[in-house]
Amino acid sequence: MLRFLALLFFLLHIGAVSALAPDEAHVVRLMPATRSVDLAAQVQVLEDTAGQLSLADVRQRSDFRPVPVSGDAALNFGYSASAWWLRIDLDAAPETPRDWLLEVAFPTLDSVEYFGPGDERLAAGDRQPFSARPLAHRNFVFPVRLHEAGRNTLWLRIVSEGTLTVPLRLWQPEAFRVDSQTGYAVLSMYYGMLLALALYNLLLWFSLRDHTYLTYVLFAVCMAIGQLSLNGLGNEFLWPDWPGWGNLAFPVGFAATGLFGALFTRSFLGTRRNVPGLDAVVSGLAVLFAACMLLPLAAPYRLAAIVTSLTGVSFSLVAVIAGVRCWRLGHPGARVFLIAWTLLLCGVAVVGLRNLNVLPTTLVTFYAMQIGSALEMLLLSFALADRITGLRRDKDLALAEALTAKQDLVDTLQRSEADLARRVAERTGELESANARLRENERQLQAMVHTDPLTGLANRLLLEARLQQSMQHARRTKENIAVLLVDLDRFKPINDRYGHAIGDEVLRLVAERLRNAVREVDTVARLGGDEFVIVLQSLGSVEDAERIAAKIVADLAQPMRVLGLPLEVGACVGIALFANANGELSSAELLRRADEAMYGAKNAGRGSYRVFKA
Repeated sequence: MLRFLALLFFLLHIGAVSALAPDEAHVVRLMPATRSVDLAAQVQVLEDTAGQLSLADVRQRSDFRPVPVSGDAALNFGYSASAWWLRIDLDAAPETPRDWLLEVAFPTLDSVEYFGPGDERLAAGDRQPFSARPLAHRNFVFPVRLHEAGRNTLWLRIVSEGTLTVPLRLWQPEAFRVDSQTGYAVLSMYYGMLLALALYNLLLWFSLRDHTYLTYVLFAVCMAIGQLSLNGLGNEFLWPDWPGWGNLAFPVGFAATGLFGALFTRSFLGTRRNVPGLDAVVSGLAVLFAACMLLPLAAPYRLAAIVTSLTGVSFSLVAVIAGVRCWRLGHPGARVFLIAWTLLLCGVAVVGLRNLNVLPTTLVTFYAMQIGSALEMLLLSFALADRITGLRRDKDLALAEALTAKQDLVDTLQRSEADLARRVAERTGELESANARLRENERQLQAMVHTDPLTGLANRLLLEARLQQSMQHARRTKENIAVLLVDLDRFKPINDRYGHAIGDEVLRLVAERLRNAVREVDTVARLGGDEFVIVLQSLGSVEDAERIAAKIVADLAQPMRVLGLPLEVGACVGIALFANANGELSSAELLRRADEAMYGAKNAGRGSYRVFKA
């Protein structure tokens, strides 16, 4: 009998613990040192499909249930027509502050009603003027005053025609202030960057009248409108007294972003010419985005938001495919466009899938569009700059063709005058012969003044003129140039052992290898002795200069045969870069830096190169 009673007591105890465990597991424990706490894992929810339940009704309900979340994910109910009740149980330890702030960090929710432990009721939402909010903040923030002792229960009733994402966090006021300052600062930098890029490309449009830049500007502006609505800054600063527009700015802004993004893709990649099949798809999606902009005026908000999200996901895939196809076709700028657009559209796709409740709401998925758009804007600026370079190149090519045609006309005229020239040739023969000798003497004099007599390379005088010209060109075009100072490693022993004749032949062979290692537009000069200087123009980065320096070191390390003698020389190379950051640098200082880098390479050992480090 005693064993039976003990077993019965044990089973009753286990049943009581199991009955209490779910409630206790979802109680938020507040300690004196608590600064903030994420409430998603402790919230219990109740779906009111009819939207008719009152606070008194839900207090009597026992069918509240927890929502499984993982990591830093937020509550996300997707697109739902129901009213959702959230119950938050708080248990504050002694000496824990009584004043807290409850933040609902999703500014596009239509209605958020808060019921506190002292029966206070507060309401907010993007359908209300900003001045109606309990606290002036881009998110919905409610003051919470806890009882001195015992359990405190908070209630939230949330309704929205858009996606029902509910990031919840309870804050100490000071911690909330610090976090808000950081958030506002980061968003200010983001929108400042967006504004600067939009204005810059607007000025380019005024200058070039290329509609690609205008569609990019409109794309950036519409993205800013959608992001301002998503972040709550639009409701706070731009349209605080227009709740009707504040409710529509999110889907309309992003639908317009998709429209001008599609137009920009067509214009920049030339899809009509390069990929006509995909161009029809992009055009169709552009029309669908335009329809999504007007859809909230004629259809339920939820339908418009879902269609916009699905269209954004579809366009993400199509734009990436178009970028890949154009890249394979050799379209200039397509690679940078593809990388930039992929980053943005991945962010759009993540946000769209999060809105559809396919992906969980985390810090990364919530701000995926801001992250992707920031990277995309920066990379597309490079792509547009490359487009300008391409336009300039085409213009130069057209000018060259025009000059060629003009030269052909001149040649024709010269041929027609050849007969006349031949008739007077006898009378002017002696004069022409004298002029020819003078011109030859002038040419030889110019060669003696500007070239090294041994190697035929540019001498110090011509090097200075070419370097000044290259630096002026780099300042105008915002391009990079590099100066390479080449010093031979084992030339003096060869010169001393075999004589100057062998040494001179070695220098001529070195000069020939240096000319073969660079482009025709680059300048190769001999300073004197066994020192050479190379001026590289139109470099993309310092890695290009390092690649050429490595090639020079490898070429000069190859054995050479001089008058039957197998000789090995080798060289060390110093590199100095001229870019916009050091645009005021003089040519003498640039050569000095290359010389210093060369000595650094010498100290590191033969057959090496070094880049000057300021």
